[in-house]
Amino acid sequence: MTDSAAHRTIDAVWRIESARLIAGLARIVGDVGLAEDLAQDALVVALERWPEMGVPSNPGAWLMATAKHRAIDVVRRRTMLDRKHAQIGHELDQQQSQVPDLDAAIDDVVGDDLLRLVFIACHPILSREARVALTLRLLGGLTTEEIAGAFLVPVKTMAQRIVRAKRTLAAAHVPFELPGRAELGARLSSVLEVIYLIFNEGYTATAGDDWHRPALCDDALRLGRILAALMAEEPEVLGLVALMEIQASRSSARTGPSGEPILLLEQDRGRWNHMLIGRGLAALEQAERMGGALGPYALQAAIAACHARARTPEETDWLRITALYDALAQLTPSPIVELNRAVAVAMAFGPQAGLELVDALLSEPLLQSYHLLPSVRGDLLAKLARFEEARSEFERAASLTRNARERTLLLERAIACGADGATG
Repeated sequence: MTDSAAHRTIDAVWRIESARLIAGLARIVGDVGLAEDLAQDALVVALERWPEMGVPSNPGAWLMATAKHRAIDVVRRRTMLDRKHAQIGHELDQQQSQVPDLDAAIDDVVGDDLLRLVFIACHPILSREARVALTLRLLGGLTTEEIAGAFLVPVKTMAQRIVRAKRTLAAAHVPFELPGRAELGARLSSVLEVIYLIFNEGYTATAGDDWHRPALCDDALRLGRILAALMAEEPEVLGLVALMEIQASRSSARTGPSGEPILLLEQDRGRWNHMLIGRGLAALEQAERMGGALGPYALQAAIAACHARARTPEETDWLRITALYDALAQLTPSPIVELNRAVAVAMAFGPQAGLELVDALLSEPLLQSYHLLPSVRGDLLAKLARFEEARSEFERAASLTRNARERTLLLERAIACGADGATG
């Protein structure tokens, strides 16, 4: 095998196996940062040996075996430093018995280990930005450079963020264990939020030259599917996966030949990925079968499902979408939910009804710099043939967005309003 072919294979193996590897090692050494270092050491050994010896038949097991031997050495050194010499033999025997064998590390407990790693990477002790970065690093297998590029921050800034996150976890002695039942709900909420934030940044990039970043959506989907496989009894986990599957199904229809944005009601629905839609609807149905009121992610998935089931924009069940937004607003009230609800009301009952709800949000502090407020208002004003006001709103929205593609779209809509006003 050539060096370049081996390196491509190693990179692919790392993407697949790194989370399992780090999770298994973290259980042995009790430190996420050290576990990642040990996994990286194993990767370096693979880079040195695989081009000569060939890729092993079970590359994940090979990496785990290599890293596990290093981990046992680390445990032994710790024991020698922390215990009296007379106790070393006993302590080593005890520690060795706690170290899982290779088969257990790879297969039997991988689910538990991965679940623990998810909850640690998304620990509330970390800032939201740190949780996102660490999750992509440990569970997404992304390099620091890739994460920095995805979120448009300098590599040095992202590297510091990740290092600080690992140090914070180590300093707080966060145990490598699942949260107790009493705190599971709050911790799971943090996990779901992080995965959703990653997906949203991929779905509509907040800044930069690209309208969306499908690779980030793929990473979030992979994390969500892992979590759903490990926590299939949690309806909100299924709800989030359903939401992401359905949203991701539109990926290839969301941009034109030059990368320009195509809005939902203008998309060619024949280009939607119906396999992903099917997966999403199945996950939503599974969540609904569990009974009880739907949570915020399942409600958003139900809204997305209304669009997915409509063969044309005209067939969209806007009355149901409005009712679902009513439920979402009661469950998780926020100005952004109210803005989305206003759009649904406008589609169900006319632009004037929607505009009245939007105008009630104009003094909302949290929306003062939110570009979608003037964007939505501009759209409703244009539908009411109030083109000069609409043009002003689209220009304001363009000035607020940090995404170049979106800015171009908004300015084009402003120009169109000027033309419509002149001809009107």
